Amino acid sequence: MTVLGRSVETMNHDKIVFEVSEAPEGGYDARALGHGIFTQGEDWGDLKDMVRDAVRRCHFTGDDVPGVIRLHYVEG
Repeated sequence: MTVLGRSVETMNHDKIVFEVSEAPEGGYDARALGHGIFTQGEDWGDLKDMVRDAVRRCHFTGDDVPGVIRLHYVEG
């Protein structure tokens, strides 16, 4: 699988990238590329908090937690 021009298998696991779009019902949806993480937020600040919580508390532990979380907004 290729994400943003790079193979998911060779992506740096010190960084996780979320594709962000506006939710039809309002707010934002965020889906991690190459991981089974999905979350939502009512506004941009709320979304950042929800993404951070999902990564650091739910899906990764200890030394596995990525050091960089990137939000990539996609229109349409």
